Amino acid sequence: MLTTIEKIVFVILALISAGFTIHGIKTIVDSVRKGRPAPELKNIPASLIKAGITVLLQRTIFKARKALSTIHLGLFFGLITYAFVNLVDVLEGFIPGFELVYGGRHLAFPFLNSSVINTFNLIADLMSGALLIAITVFLVRRFIAKDKRLEYRGNVLLNPKVKAGGQKTDSLIVGVFVILHVSARLFGQSFRLTNGADPFMPIASLINSTFGASQTGVHAAWWISLGWVLYILPYITRSKHTHFTVAPINLGLAKQNPRGQLDPAIPLKVVNGNQYEPGAKYLHDLSWKRVLDSYACVQCNRCQDICPANFAGRPLSPSALEVNKRYLLKDATFASHPDRLLLPLTETVISPEAVWSCTTCYACVRVCPVGNEPMADIVDIRRRLIVEGAELDSGVQNALQSLATNGNWMSKGKRLRGRWAKEMEFPIRNATEEPVENLWFVGDTASFDERVVPNTKMVARIFQCAGLDFGIMYQNESNAGNDVRRVGEEGLFEQLVEQNLQAFGKAQFKRIVTTDPHSFNTLKNEYPQFGGTFEVKHYTAVLVRLFEEGKLTIKNKLPHYKVTFHDPCYLGRYNGGFTAPRKLLELLGVEFHEMPRNCENSFCCGAGGGQIWMGKVAPGERPAENRIKEALSTFGKNPSEKKQLFIVTCPKDMIMYSDAVKTTGNEGKIEVRDLIQLVAEAVGVEEAAVVEAVASPA
Repeated sequence: MLTTIEKIVFVILALISAGFTIHGIKTIVDSVRKGRPAPELKNIPASLIKAGITVLLQRTIFKARKALSTIHLGLFFGLITYAFVNLVDVLEGFIPGFELVYGGRHLAFPFLNSSVINTFNLIADLMSGALLIAITVFLVRRFIAKDKRLEYRGNVLLNPKVKAGGQKTDSLIVGVFVILHVSARLFGQSFRLTNGADPFMPIASLINSTFGASQTGVHAAWWISLGWVLYILPYITRSKHTHFTVAPINLGLAKQNPRGQLDPAIPLKVVNGNQYEPGAKYLHDLSWKRVLDSYACVQCNRCQDICPANFAGRPLSPSALEVNKRYLLKDATFASHPDRLLLPLTETVISPEAVWSCTTCYACVRVCPVGNEPMADIVDIRRRLIVEGAELDSGVQNALQSLATNGNWMSKGKRLRGRWAKEMEFPIRNATEEPVENLWFVGDTASFDERVVPNTKMVARIFQCAGLDFGIMYQNESNAGNDVRRVGEEGLFEQLVEQNLQAFGKAQFKRIVTTDPHSFNTLKNEYPQFGGTFEVKHYTAVLVRLFEEGKLTIKNKLPHYKVTFHDPCYLGRYNGGFTAPRKLLELLGVEFHEMPRNCENSFCCGAGGGQIWMGKVAPGERPAENRIKEALSTFGKNPSEKKQLFIVTCPKDMIMYSDAVKTTGNEGKIEVRDLIQLVAEAVGVEEAAVVEAVASPA
């Protein structure tokens, strides 16, 4: 079809396009390689294959926005199809007689029979339509409907080019490319239909019925269609659409260690060499994997949608963090401003206030369709700020000082940690003095906060009733350090780990039991980094086992309660502890109502990442307040004769949600209870304990 001169021109343009594309890829690779070492990955080929299958099936995008994700399928599979379509189009231009219309009537290739060709034509034609529909929906969404989910709050730090509309420009260019490229291809095929409609090319045939056949049209459409491809290939390496190619690689190289285990503050491979300071101040202080995140980012803002800090009006957007990283890299490399990489991250990608707004709930990481970890970036930035003596919120500063001095954040003396146990009507053994099967790691809030201590005592009574062999470490227990590490105080975290490992060394036990999901997470996932490998169970899993073994039995079903359950971030999303609490509620016979945001998609209470320590509270609706409203809406508007309960399995949740009930004016409508309170009522332990306490002398 093409003349000799046209072929030469195309080859030259293709080589130029390939050169710019290779340069773009090399620039990305060089930039990623400047990042710090990341935790070692194992069996990378298998991980990449698995990621490829995941991307092909589009599994990750359906974590949120189901309707838009379905439309995205049309876009994705259409683009995949066009990778083959464009190859065929090149062959049609370069090989005389290579024409696939009407089943390849003039084609003399034995392996390409009419059935294969007709199937290809039908798929290419229908996928062309799917592509045009999908890209139109996304363009309308961004430019006409102006979906607010694609915007950022005014208090969020943004790269000047993002603020000036750089993302919209990228979206428009790629949108126009898809429309012109696909439309030109459809028109080109329709102009080939000299004998009328081809039943295997319905859309092209429809166009042919209006415009007819035209050899000049075939030429023009071919150049428009493939000319756009030669432009867009190098452009992709320089735009937000880098994710087309980087996202599958990023997924294949994603975090392999447990969700609840943070990367070390200093890469393990170079600790002895002392080449790095803890945490991150500049972009390439981040690990290479998290530099790669910025190129993989789809800029879809799904992480922003579910961020509790962003919801509360704080200046934090996980999406903006990744977008700003991408534009900073683009300015430093393609725009030749490497000096910008010498500016602190707190001036270029995220504001200091936003850094301290994160609850470390992991929701942004979980929902990301390409495996990015903006939360991990924030923790690394906190680490460096701490090392450099940044001014901290007064509440956080006081908590850290108390933790360093007393081993707890509540400014209580170490000897007071076990006071609640000494008030019990039966002795609780000291696990550092005599062997126990189950070492109960109680935690700060459950040991000291008077609003939570009654629940702690109830757990002890239930364990005693079931004949569980357990003990605690009394004053030898220190805070496990989960929130300390996420605040960025790595040195204090390691100090607490050392103290607890020494205490564990004095004790003899088979497993650790916790009532605090934060302690559960760090003991299970992070202590192994320091040589402390233990079997760790949350008390809900222990209770399920006790019921299954018949050591606990239900005496009183609780159908008079209408309940919903909140999944704590560090039990649920971090560690998959979804089943045990729901199994217990089922055994108790309550009327259970699941909130819309549950399990992996549960909303954060707002306490994590040191937020519960904050002395200064930001204005606006807090995450816990929104969650209480969600619970009430789940129960419905009609008044219920049953008592409505908001069930928690975390001491911090008990505090956050009890306060939220008051601040939202919903006292009397809903009551916050720990699951242990319902278990106690159902097995009759509460009444027995009261009777025993009354019968005992004062």
